Amino acid sequence: MTTDRRVLVHPDRAALAASVAARFLTKVIDLIEDEGEAHIVLTGGSVGIEVLAAIAGSPARNSIDWSQVHVWWGDERWLPRDDAERNEKQAREALLDHVPVDEAKVHPFPASDAGLSLEEAAAAYEAELRGAAREGDDHPVFAITFLGVGPDGHIASLFPEHDGPTVATAGVIAVRDSPKPPPERLSLTLPLINSSERIWLVLAGGDKAPALGLALAGASPSDVPVAGVLGRKRTVFFIDQAASAEVPESLIMPTSYWTGAMDQKDWMPGGS
Repeated sequence: MTTDRRVLVHPDRAALAASVAARFLTKVIDLIEDEGEAHIVLTGGSVGIEVLAAIAGSPARNSIDWSQVHVWWGDERWLPRDDAERNEKQAREALLDHVPVDEAKVHPFPASDAGLSLEEAAAAYEAELRGAAREGDDHPVFAITFLGVGPDGHIASLFPEHDGPTVATAGVIAVRDSPKPPPERLSLTLPLINSSERIWLVLAGGDKAPALGLALAGASPSDVPVAGVLGRKRTVFFIDQAASAEVPESLIMPTSYWTGAMDQKDWMPGGS
């Protein structure tokens, strides 16, 4: 186990969403002040969307210069653009439609009705990532990447006992055999996800406890993909009480709630 991973436990999913939203708002304000912009990767899933809605519902959202926020996605279902099951659609309804983002800096995956094959769509998204990279880099520097975690330990559209978690290059893959519907999807690879400065995993429910426990105990990423997640600066699991049943005590932070002080460089070794 690595000391670069920490777990923050919240009493329920409402407190969880509110805490992550507060931390996100504070961190993005600081990132834009320090670096001029922030590249953020969004996730789908019920808890992930609840976090986005909590961000939209906070008065502090108006403190962010949203025109300097680049929005990406970790994965997407291969569905038509306006399909209600697309992560993009849900994120727009929860947050992006409520803040003044620059549409040129919102980067959804291609949709199934865009006239591309699944492989062409993966290549197109990878090209878009390269086009937004700083000189000398292959991809943007993701300041914060949100991830959900499935009961089977999957992240993005990287599923256990499938090829996705074992892809060794940083890029975008076409997924044709997802065990969850729809079977066709697009996903960032694990090396690209792990190039993120901060990875925030948000999960709730007792059905997530076994996979989380295995991941933190050092399971193989091919069996439990979330076990392979490790951000360059910080990896934080934001969970509710129900999901914490199998988390080692040594990894649980001593407080259940995020506060502004936790955003200071001495909150965890190496800064946040």
